[in-house]
Amino acid sequence: MLKMESVSKDYLLRGKTIKALDGASLEIARGDFVAVVGPSGSGKSTLLLVLGAMLSPATGRVLIDGKSLYDLHPEERAAIRRKTVGFVFQTFNLVPYLTALENVQVSLFLAGVGERGQKERASSLLGRLGLSDRLDHKPPELSVGQQQRVALARMLANDPRIVLADEPTGNLDPETAESVLSFLSEVNKEGRTVVMVTHDPKAAARANRLLRLHDGKLQAGSG
Repeated sequence: MLKMESVSKDYLLRGKTIKALDGASLEIARGDFVAVVGPSGSGKSTLLLVLGAMLSPATGRVLIDGKSLYDLHPEERAAIRRKTVGFVFQTFNLVPYLTALENVQVSLFLAGVGERGQKERASSLLGRLGLSDRLDHKPPELSVGQQQRVALARMLANDPRIVLADEPTGNLDPETAESVLSFLSEVNKEGRTVVMVTHDPKAAARANRLLRLHDGKLQAGSG
């Protein structure tokens, strides 16, 4: 269970207070696939960072399996994030001077997996995503779609139960975007909880449930 209780988060922009989240509450059951839509600047990325234990809210609580994340010691919170949450970003966030294999290995290294285990797991994941012949290629040597697939492999490295995807198809052509959405649906069917923020109605339609974020407030969406 992933839960937010009356969460607020403000930013100061050019002397003006922007409410990214304003008393936002939600409950997401294990294994659900939820899409969050809303206009640019509505707080969608902030929502994911707060849910993923990466950004403390000003008020309210965020709970994973009943544990209040921001009441934990930072090291405990980081441990839960590493073991439980996988992120997918629109900008991929790959390390440009590391190979595809090494980019996936980083998460495993941080989790304390030995080098042999790192390589086996990373190779398997990249193979699953059709990149067995690109293991030694660095991000600048890969297409945009291939870079996103490396990012997906890295996201799965520690076998997270919760996948948070921030505009995962935003930089992709329609065919590649469809393959990414199919992959997210696949990992959801494996039992993982997926929360995806998107501006794309076709992407949002892949989810089981739709939420709208407007002026920092969450509400059930439709169509």
